[in-house]
Amino acid sequence: MSQVSVVIDGKTFRMACEDGQEAHLEALGRHLDGRIGEMRKAFGEIGDLRLVVMAAITITDEFFEARKRTDSLAGEVKAVKAEQTNVRAGVDTREVEVAQQIDRMTQRLERIIALLSTRPDL
Repeated sequence: MSQVSVVIDGKTFRMACEDGQEAHLEALGRHLDGRIGEMRKAFGEIGDLRLVVMAAITITDEFFEARKRTDSLAGEVKAVKAEQTNVRAGVDTREVEVAQQIDRMTQRLERIIALLSTRPDL
């Protein structure tokens, strides 16, 4: 376990994290600190706890909106893949039909050639 110092709203917090996650935790702290700073500018001095709660709720709201969008996009991807499967099946069926038509046409041409080869020249 690693230890990281994160500064949020001018206060330093020592936090534990998994090895290799130090930079990520520091970045999260900077993000939260920035949001609190934005809210402080927008709303003034309304109390530290209230600013932290407002920033947390705002970030949580963004997270839930991003998750809804991700779920929606995942549904769209699933629908596109299903349609793609249907199209591929249709293409495969059509290819078989075309191959059968070509085979029938080849057989007819072979019969015509055989008939013509047995007729005397005019």
